[in-house]
Amino acid sequence: MAERNRLAGAFRRLFSETDEDRLHEDELDPPRPFIEHFIDLRDCIVRCALSWVAAMLVVAPFAPKVIAILQWPLKGAGLEAQGVSVQGLEVGTGFSLFMTTMLWGGTIVALPALLYFIARFVFPGLRRHERNLILFTLGAGVFLFLGGVWLCFSFTLRLALQALLALNAWMHVPVTILQADAYIAFVLKVLLAFGLAFQFPLVLLALGWLGIIRAETLRARRGVAIILIFVVAMFLTPPDPLSQIVMAVPMCVLYELTIWLVRLRERLADEPEN
Repeated sequence: MAERNRLAGAFRRLFSETDEDRLHEDELDPPRPFIEHFIDLRDCIVRCALSWVAAMLVVAPFAPKVIAILQWPLKGAGLEAQGVSVQGLEVGTGFSLFMTTMLWGGTIVALPALLYFIARFVFPGLRRHERNLILFTLGAGVFLFLGGVWLCFSFTLRLALQALLALNAWMHVPVTILQADAYIAFVLKVLLAFGLAFQFPLVLLALGWLGIIRAETLRARRGVAIILIFVVAMFLTPPDPLSQIVMAVPMCVLYELTIWLVRLRERLADEPEN
């Protein structure tokens, strides 16, 4: 019981507004003229832009290595041994891939700096427990995004490539040359789709911790949620059942975990304060 009370107290201190917060509320981000907020916004945008450009310049020399890494699923699926290869079919293919790699890679590398500058602009107007919730959500979001990308890169892309090329052979239109632009765009879209799809349970968790959605509501809508998850997976993944299942099953597990965490929050929040 004592351990549960300590856990409830720690939860309140991190994610709930306390009496001490209310006493010091006037000390947080005192009212300022509109022009000062506008100047802060301008500085935030300029710093984000400079960070993004600097990150793209850092990534640029590694563009050939990145393109080689994105072809690993093709090799892992055993398709290179069958004569399938990625080739450029136009004179500007190299430049197009270079720009694509620099833009996407620069955005990923610059993301920590972008989040930092945005937080510097937004956090002064937030209360302590709101800042803690945002930091927790961002940390969990990065973890889930990387988990989705890893799952896709390690398993789903291999299954999808094998299934799609097998379908081509069954339709008597075997494909041995993959256009570089189209292949890289396909890989990036699928990776991004998996990363973003894994953010959906986190949105529900944030809403639940804010008290907007209750665990009982999530539990009652479980059947509808599972159907929606499979429908979303059908649109976000390549057109083969295996890829859809690989995306949908972890999302269903995360949905169940979200119900449990929201229920835990409700129980801890209902515990009487000492």
